[in-house]
Amino acid sequence: MAANDNQTLLDNRKNGSISIVGGKGLGHEMEKTPFLPSEPVRLTPAWEENNLPNDELNFKGVTMERAKMELHPPRDKLLLVFLTLMIHGVGTLMPWNMFITAKSYFVDYKLSQNYTGVESEYGTYFLSYVGFASQIPNLLFNWLNIFMNLGGNLTKRIVYSILIEVIVFVVTVVLAMIDSSEWPGAFFWITMITVVILNMAGGIYQNTVYGMVAKLPFKYTGAVVLGSNISGTFASIIAILSSQFASSVRTAAIYYFITAMFVLLLCFDTYFALPLNKFYRYHEMLKEKEHETHKRAGINVDGRPPYWTIFKQAFPQLFNVFFVFFITLAVFPAVHSDVKRSDTDFPIGDDLFVSITCFLTFNVFAMLGSLTTSWITWPKPKYLVWPVILRVVFLPLFLFCNYRPLGIERVLPIYINSDWVYWGVAVVMAYSSGYLSSLGMMYTPQSVESQHAVTAGMFAAAMLITGIFTGILFSMVFPWVVQYNFLDWLH
Repeated sequence: MAANDNQTLLDNRKNGSISIVGGKGLGHEMEKTPFLPSEPVRLTPAWEENNLPNDELNFKGVTMERAKMELHPPRDKLLLVFLTLMIHGVGTLMPWNMFITAKSYFVDYKLSQNYTGVESEYGTYFLSYVGFASQIPNLLFNWLNIFMNLGGNLTKRIVYSILIEVIVFVVTVVLAMIDSSEWPGAFFWITMITVVILNMAGGIYQNTVYGMVAKLPFKYTGAVVLGSNISGTFASIIAILSSQFASSVRTAAIYYFITAMFVLLLCFDTYFALPLNKFYRYHEMLKEKEHETHKRAGINVDGRPPYWTIFKQAFPQLFNVFFVFFITLAVFPAVHSDVKRSDTDFPIGDDLFVSITCFLTFNVFAMLGSLTTSWITWPKPKYLVWPVILRVVFLPLFLFCNYRPLGIERVLPIYINSDWVYWGVAVVMAYSSGYLSSLGMMYTPQSVESQHAVTAGMFAAAMLITGIFTGILFSMVFPWVVQYNFLDWLH
């Protein structure tokens, strides 16, 4: 009997259909049902609860490491990914901060009458030229990088842009080493050309970093913004240290710009370390799976993104990013750095008043504002626009302080004579800038469909630079405002 049952089992298997009822052995009743080879092999409840596609349930393209990450999603141990992206945030604004903080090296040394032996206007308008030479190419290439594949994929864009920035800083160090006293005009225009090239590469780098970080949880976008705010503080500290410990202005400048090179090389190295991190690989894997899911659903994910649709969906947060930086750059550094001490008894003397109450205060509290978003995310995206718009009050507040632009006779009355009140306003302005800009940058990738998060992140970076550029332009009207007393126009 057992032999007959075994023969029946073999015959049924050859026919392509078999099932066992009861599961008590070959001697029990057999039923024929269609055998489906494409049905996935069900392994354990823990594996099936992941609702994976049939291909993955049959282990097609699944490695053991990937299976482990599916079952046990990795964490960002020691915040390594967060810190790495914060370093890249420092690198994105390093060129801008290093050049504006080195004002005394260019204006008081390389372009001064004492060094060149001739009086020229190169030093007088140096910061204005640096502003335009920095922000126009930065703005242009930030926007172009969204619509055009400048430099290839994300890796090529970041690698090439960082390498170009390093080469430019090498040229800047060489210019600091050589004697340029006989050709101040050539030195000035070579410096401007290096600033243009530096910010062309910087625009691509910054835009690409925000696109890359959009793949990760939204707090990692805050890490990049935090790093960009740390960048200003870092540049200020390095400038102070190099000037204190170097034997001459020339040596201080060499140390200063070499430090910038090391920071950019650190960004270069840490970028290639990211794929070695399980947390980062896990989120890249999630994006790949999402990509495949959309392809199976018939969604065209490889074609040209619907830019206008993405822009409209993200516009509320894009406006928030733009307006925060517009108000900030309308005030800092142009107006902020021209506010003079009112009270002779104020503990900070004239020699350090601007350095501490303006540059150091802004950079430190903007950094702290960005850092706060790691724990607090309020208000929610829908209501973020209200505190962003309310920041417009900082424009008249700073004008009402003891703002005295160079070469301008102030007619507008001074309503805020207390240096403590002015300093408090500066703290709130800086903190709100760091905090609200971080929230806007973090919320933007969330406001669109997940497959468009990278493009939305690039739009946010472009709006950030647009806010900076338009804010700098708008700041030029304030000397005229205090000279002609705009309050008289309102009566």
